[in-house]
Amino acid sequence: MTRPDIQTINPATGEPLEEFAFQSESQVEAVLRRAEQAFHPWRDTRIEERASRLTSLAQTLRANKEKLARTMTLEMGKIIGEAEAEVEKCAREADWYAAHGPAMLADEQAPVEELESYVSFLPLGPLLAVMPWNFPLWQVTRFAIPALLAGNAVVLKHAPNVQRSALELERVFREAGFPEGVFQNLIIATEQIQRVIHDRRIAGVTLTGSVRAGTAVASEAGRALKKSVLELGGSDAFIVLEDADIDGAVQAGMKARFANAGQVCIAAKRFILTEPVADEFERRFVAATAQLKVGDPFERETQIGPLARQDLREALHKQVQNSVQAGAKLLTGGTTRNARGFFYEPTVLGCVHPGMAASDEETFGPVAAFLRVRDADEAVQLANRSEYGLSSNLWTQDLRRARELARRIEAGSVFINSTSASDPRIPIGGVKRSGYGRELSYFGLREFVNVQTVWIGNSRK
Repeated sequence: MTRPDIQTINPATGEPLEEFAFQSESQVEAVLRRAEQAFHPWRDTRIEERASRLTSLAQTLRANKEKLARTMTLEMGKIIGEAEAEVEKCAREADWYAAHGPAMLADEQAPVEELESYVSFLPLGPLLAVMPWNFPLWQVTRFAIPALLAGNAVVLKHAPNVQRSALELERVFREAGFPEGVFQNLIIATEQIQRVIHDRRIAGVTLTGSVRAGTAVASEAGRALKKSVLELGGSDAFIVLEDADIDGAVQAGMKARFANAGQVCIAAKRFILTEPVADEFERRFVAATAQLKVGDPFERETQIGPLARQDLREALHKQVQNSVQAGAKLLTGGTTRNARGFFYEPTVLGCVHPGMAASDEETFGPVAAFLRVRDADEAVQLANRSEYGLSSNLWTQDLRRARELARRIEAGSVFINSTSASDPRIPIGGVKRSGYGRELSYFGLREFVNVQTVWIGNSRK
């Protein structure tokens, strides 16, 4: 029997869900042709009309919440409450851009001494989005919604294990009234991405994923002289200073590390604790971790579902084992479950130091690493001792010092006395090997546009 190109697996049971075939060259060509044909009338559509489609999208997402959430839970194991919240988050984003986006894309007057000069923000064309599986809807919409409002078309290459989610999202865009070809799903192998990037009809590419994938896509986009935006890995620092609100920090730290079973790019992964509060924070955090309920993601009381794939669980367990062998102390968890599915016990590692896998690598799952430092200066130095620079957290009651320390932290965002979050009102993105460019807010809306200067001279001079 011929093996399917893609077979999705229920990570809670290990059982097959669906099979998908890669699209043929002629089918890929048809997708790209439709994208090009759809782009021209879409870019000429009044921005108020494009915004109204986003309002309709928000309504359609909410109307389809139950089905979309169930699909995500089946395909990648997200607990059902988090899946429903993800749908609502996408709807809120659509509403926000519908309300605020048109003003952000309006022409801006330029202060020159000629008769008139202004700057316009014009769409580039069809854009390729290479997206990951951990937030099957949100990762897509946080790029696609502003890109579409700006007048671009979107071609989505989603992760293989969430193909039904991708197809459902394509359906939702159609139901919301977006013209045919403006948002399309592309089912292709990784090796085919290069061909699509170099196609003359693709004007730019965005990727959220691993450093390796980002390097490959950025290289091809560079060779093709096309704009790219990358959001890659993260090993976010969660710094707790001696004057922190420990109750608040522990509660936030639990959410920051274990939401979505720890499979979040901007999740707190390295907990950097100053000595005066390290013992208390560690004791409370470990006790709370040991109480987390792992189980069926469709059960409402479940707090931790399975990891999305078996190979991801194996890689995470290897990181934990390597760290323990290097001297880390296993405080709780650290084991796989014998039950069906790809479950991993919520884990805390103490006595972690640079050079260990839990410190130097991105741990994409429910594993927290505790590192101890003397003071705030050492905490910042350790936070910056990473190849990543995506997000970070800083807990202290001295806000003046917090603002000063934030400027020294090498990360795309610093959340003071809060958990990291992606929100349409603020930009998200990283530095160093966490990528470049920004999504969301004013900045994300203007990533894939032609910033066009119009200078009108006085011909009567």
